[in-house]
Order: sequence, then structure tokens, then C-alpha cells
Amino acid sequence: MTKRTAARAAATGTLAAALLGLAPHVALAAAPAPPAPAKASVSAARDAAAAPATQDTLARFFAAAPGKKGAAAAVAADTAPHVEGATVPVYELSPDFVRGKAEAPVARLEFMATKAVAADGRKASVWTAHQGSSWKVVNIATGDDETRYAAAGAAQGGGTVFHEPQIDAWYVQRGDRVEPLDDAARKAVGPHGTTVAAYQKRVATAYGDKLPGSAYDKRGEAGGFGPAGAPAATDPGRAPHPVAADAASAGAFPVTAASSVAGGAALLALGLSATVAVRRRRSR
Repeated sequence: MTKRTAARAAATGTLAAALLGLAPHVALAAAPAPPAPAKASVSAARDAAAAPATQDTLARFFAAAPGKKGAAAAVAADTAPHVEGATVPVYELSPDFVRGKAEAPVARLEFMATKAVAADGRKASVWTAHQGSSWKVVNIATGDDETRYAAAGAAQGGGTVFHEPQIDAWYVQRGDRVEPLDDAARKAVGPHGTTVAAYQKRVATAYGDKLPGSAYDKRGEAGGFGPAGAPAATDPGRAPHPVAADAASAGAFPVTAASSVAGGAALLALGLSATVAVRRRRSR
């Protein structure tokens, strides 16, 4: 082998190794957007959120929660809460993306959310998920994070709005960029965001040893997918509560958790107990 041939072979080998090393990042840079739900599914989810039984549940939910002046609100027929605005798909950080699986979307669809408003202006988010052959209400959470951040992402040019529940951060993915929508996200990826590949490195470092099936998961710590001290696991303002505890004398809300929604992949109220149905959120 001549020196020139040897040098060419070495250069080719170096280039091939470099390309192999870049392959996962190329795939991640082109991470596809998760599929949007069918219009019929969105319509069915909204129907479930707007159903009379759900409105009754919302009335008791708001009555059991402190009002704007700190007192329990009275339930009156002429001040019934109502749903308003669009029903939106809610995407959460995907375990496959954390693993670095090629062509995995950054986030996956977890549930639909519809904003509910009380007579005094307080807001809540009605979560609906597909169970069996229909869409059902699976949770009610204080605040309107889901619909508010979906609107914020649309106002900034569209893309896939998604939630990293482990740090309660909201982002929008547009192409190969992940951009922040709230303070937690800005702290994580900077004020101008980052690339999909860089974001994957960050979440892989943070959660790669806490995925479903990991030793962390098998020990039953924090649902198996989240760092110690994550707000969703430790902040009592965000922790899931049994319905009976929140409803008190108002009676249990007829809401059940969706075992297929959280799937052990994120710290969501929906996957922890068949009786968990109400999530209080910290103020923003």
C-alpha cells in the first residue's frame, strides 16, 4: 500500500467514523412533529368536556376550591362554570426521544385540554382522554396552562407546543429548534432556545437513567421518569389529590384516571391512582 493510498484510507475511515457519530444527531435534528389528532377526536373530546355531567363536576370543583377572596365559592345555578375557547392536544416529552431513538418525535400526545371558567373568573383545565370507544374526562387541574401555552406557541409562528413535566416547562418545537415559552423553559434552554439535538442531550442526561424499566423506575421513585425534587413530584401545590379529599362535603367528583395517558412516562396525576382526579397547580 502506498503512502497516498494509506493516507486516503485513513481519511476515509476518519470521515466514516465522524458520519456515524453524527447520524443520531442528524436524525434528531429532523425529528418529526407528532401526528395531530383527528378533527373528530378533538370534537369528541370537547363534547365530553362540555357535557352537563362535566359542568356539574366543575361547579363542585370550583366550590371546593378557595375563591378569589380566599373563601369557598357558593354553587348557584345562575353562576355555573362554562368551557370556552378551543380544545387543544397536549404533548409531553417522549421517552423514546429521551432514549435518542431515531426518528422519534420530541413529544407525544397525552390528552386533550379545554379551558373552564368559573363565575368569578377562576380558570381550570379539563383533561380528556380516549378510553375504550369514547373520550372521557380524566382530570381537572387548576389554571389554564395547557390552552394558554398552546395559544402562545401559535402566536409565535406555530409549531408543536409541548410540556416537560419533570421541571414544569413549556416549549414550542419548530423544525430543528426548541424554543422556550415560560421561565422554567428559558432557564433550561436559554432565552433563544436550542437545537433539537442539544435538547435531546440535555434530557438524556437528566432523565436517561429514570426511564420506564430502569432501576429508578423499579424502585418506584417519582413515577420512574423525573429528577429528584421535580415540582410535579414534590410541590404540594401541584401534587395529585384524591378526589374525596378535595371535594370534602361536596362529594366525590365522578372523574376517573386514564391509565393509558401517563403510561409511566411522566409525572402526571393521571397515571398514579384510579381515584386521583384533581390536580392543584402552583400560581404562575
